[in-house]
Amino acid sequence: MEAAIIIVFVVGYLSITLEHNIKIDKLIPALVMMAISWALISLGIDSFTQWFDSASHGLVTDYTSLDHENRMHLLEETLLHHLGKTSEILVFLLGAMTIVEIIDYYNGFEKIKSFVRTKSRKKLLWIFAILAFILSAIIDNLTATIVLITILQKIIKDKNLRLWFAGLIVIAANAGGAWSPIGDVTTTMLWIADKVSVPKLFVYVFIPSVVCMVVPLYIATFLKPFQGNVSGVDNDESNITKIGTTMLWLGLGGIIFVPIFKVLTGLPPYVGMMLSLAVVATFAEIFSGTKFNITTPNNDGVMHSQSPVHKALT
Repeated sequence: MEAAIIIVFVVGYLSITLEHNIKIDKLIPALVMMAISWALISLGIDSFTQWFDSASHGLVTDYTSLDHENRMHLLEETLLHHLGKTSEILVFLLGAMTIVEIIDYYNGFEKIKSFVRTKSRKKLLWIFAILAFILSAIIDNLTATIVLITILQKIIKDKNLRLWFAGLIVIAANAGGAWSPIGDVTTTMLWIADKVSVPKLFVYVFIPSVVCMVVPLYIATFLKPFQGNVSGVDNDESNITKIGTTMLWLGLGGIIFVPIFKVLTGLPPYVGMMLSLAVVATFAEIFSGTKFNITTPNNDGVMHSQSPVHKALT
């Protein structure tokens, strides 16, 4: 039975890594691998001579003396343990992404665009890279990259030039996300599992992260695409609003508050993220003016949500 489970794992993991070759989203083999592996464990549970208790991180004593019903009970507890740990990460990310979407709903990120006041390609590169480094540590590197490239599209019209900038933004965002507990999914997983702490993560990783950003950027400043000035820069700030700016700082502050909440209370990070989401969502509802009138019919008679929170969750 153990051999069959290992084979399923190896084949499943290969399918995940070869996602682009086999043209199947990695989610599908991951789900199949999970279901078949646990099914094999369930079918062969009476043949196992020992069981690892995930909660206590040790082998179950007198496992061989347990009957089938008690062994299945242990299996269910193990499944619930892993489901809980996975759900912690998913709920945490769901809260963070919803806050980011609420900010975007009010065009809050347009305020970041106002920081760009130069046409020099070198200066633009450093501005976007520093913004990526900082934002990725707050709203995670992938989201920071998407936000900044969206802003980049509004500032630089030349697609080929944007690709050069986008490449350096990705490097800076990955570097910035590495030293923050909420800057990268992998780091977030380690932090939630109490494998890393915020102070030590900063002390040991911040300087290497800065080096990982600065060295490529310095080299890039000598490349031809980053010489001279940018033509056709769009500096339109008409979309910047007081409410949008307020939601930007409120949302970013809410996400930054999560590590502080964990240190103060000792509770898992997702609890703090849910609190931050609740606060941001409350202000979003107040600003939207929907109050109790959540839905209104359109011309076709179809009900559409007017709530920014509903929109963000969608």
